[in-house]
Amino acid sequence: MEERNALRLLSGQREEEIKGLRAELAKAHQDQTDLIEQLREEVDIIRAETKGWKDGMDRLAAEKETVRAQLLSTASQLQGMEEKSLVQARRLEELEARLASELAKAKSDAEEAKANADAFVAVYRADAEATQVHTREAVEAARARAHWVAEHAKCRSQMETLEEIYARGFDLTEDIKKG
Repeated sequence: MEERNALRLLSGQREEEIKGLRAELAKAHQDQTDLIEQLREEVDIIRAETKGWKDGMDRLAAEKETVRAQLLSTASQLQGMEEKSLVQARRLEELEARLASELAKAKSDAEEAKANADAFVAVYRADAEATQVHTREAVEAARARAHWVAEHAKCRSQMETLEEIYARGFDLTEDIKKG
């Protein structure tokens, strides 16, 4: 009987130990479940943040491509404008050369006309009226040439103004074409 009581006592102790172990196991299992749930929530948050970053990177990449395309377009337009300005500069140089030639010719013609007028006055004093007519014609020609010289100076001034405007970054090519 004693042995039986001892066994019952021992069995009761073992059952208490088993209950305690089961309670610890249940608590450990609950802690593990809570930890897994917490980890899942953290993983979901990290996934959401990662998706946000990826979306942001995709958006930035698209914006970068858009900016790159705009930059290429602007560079192409700038190159076209530079080519047009070179053509315009060559045309202005040609016009300037022609105007310089015309100016030299006009000066030469004016000097020649003056010399001719002086010679006519010296040789044909008696025919003053004819000389005056000829002198008037020479003066008119000189005035016309002087007018063109002034026009040349005006054109040169305008050209310098345009070059100055262009040097400051303005392109008035279209306005000039329209005008």
